[in-house]
Amino acid sequence: MHLAELASRDASSRRHFMRHAALFSLGVGLSYTPLVSAQASPKKAKALIYIFNRGGMSHLDTFDPKEGESLMGKTTAISTNVAGIRFGDKFEKLAKHADKLAVINGMSSFNAEHERGAYQMRTGYNRLGTIQHPTVGPFAERLLGKPSGQILPASVLVGESTSNAGYLDPKFSPLPIADPSGGVPNTTLLTDSERFDKRMAIANKLGQQFVAKYNYGGPKSYVEYYDQATKLLRSDELSAFDLTSETNRETYGMTRVGQGCLLARRLVEHGVRVIEIINDGWDMHVGVDQGIGEKGPQLDQAVAALLEDLKAKGLLDSTLVAVASEFGRTPEINFNAGRDHHSIAFSTLLAGGGIKGGQVWGKTDKQGKKVVEGKVMPEDWVATIGYGLGINLEETIFAPNGRPFTFSDKGKPVTQLFA
Repeated sequence: MHLAELASRDASSRRHFMRHAALFSLGVGLSYTPLVSAQASPKKAKALIYIFNRGGMSHLDTFDPKEGESLMGKTTAISTNVAGIRFGDKFEKLAKHADKLAVINGMSSFNAEHERGAYQMRTGYNRLGTIQHPTVGPFAERLLGKPSGQILPASVLVGESTSNAGYLDPKFSPLPIADPSGGVPNTTLLTDSERFDKRMAIANKLGQQFVAKYNYGGPKSYVEYYDQATKLLRSDELSAFDLTSETNRETYGMTRVGQGCLLARRLVEHGVRVIEIINDGWDMHVGVDQGIGEKGPQLDQAVAALLEDLKAKGLLDSTLVAVASEFGRTPEINFNAGRDHHSIAFSTLLAGGGIKGGQVWGKTDKQGKKVVEGKVMPEDWVATIGYGLGINLEETIFAPNGRPFTFSDKGKPVTQLFA
């Protein structure tokens, strides 16, 4: 039915029309209703740092190396501080922390296209044309809540200039930080404080009037989102995003992923629950040896420094660190000396937050082509993260279209990874 037809109906239909008009014109979501359900998993981690290597990280060149030059190219396998666990030779620093790591070499997915693969690994759901699912940060805030009085957001997205909360209310949107070294952008008011307060008061009043008249809460959510942003702008908590006071910046590496991990550690110290770091540059169809030679040491240095820092500050046991990608890359090296997309076998890492280190879950065949033991699907991966955060994986909420959703799409957590 067209909006014009809806507008011509009775008062009830007119309210329905206004709700849908707001949906289309303001880009806000309809309300949802929680459903009380089964018991939550034991709470283990207070925070999550999720490093997502966008582009497709080669499992053979990182955490599932094989034998034979035809498969490995110039990458060789090195020993770690745990007998029987071997990494690619660009991960010398992480090899010294294998006793803290749970390596999953049984990852497998049906999505071999970048956007769909990344979407599923970050949400636990296949991408649909009718709805957008929230990533881990917004969903965790929705289910676990936010500490009373906390000014900093519950989740932060590092490496992107925009964010959203999927079908959840806009107030759950992560704070986007495009450049981890640049702090929070646009924090300088373009007008005097008194005029800014008047403008916010007008916006708040208009939102409340809209809600009262049309029984629609979307604008209210946006007002709440901007109100949170305003409080942050005027708070000393903004200093959490300023890396200039850090004396160990070079320990992490002066790279996007290195400084992103340093920022994540600072945000954990300030009570932020979920920090997701987007680490681009892993789509290595051409020159995989050169690509892994650049990206591998950057990731190695950043994650090793993060683990050391969290451990030294007494935060590793309460912080779950996750490293993943949308899929792996082919064992066969192509005619461009690169590796192509390979979704049926790849690797991820977990550390801290109750994880039992020094273990490998899952196994691929001798060529790294397919999983032969301990298969973990993307929805299981996200469910495992949720389990680590103490989320009730059976709790159900309703999206604007009336469909019920849980934290991950029927994913089964790999509980054996936890101590």
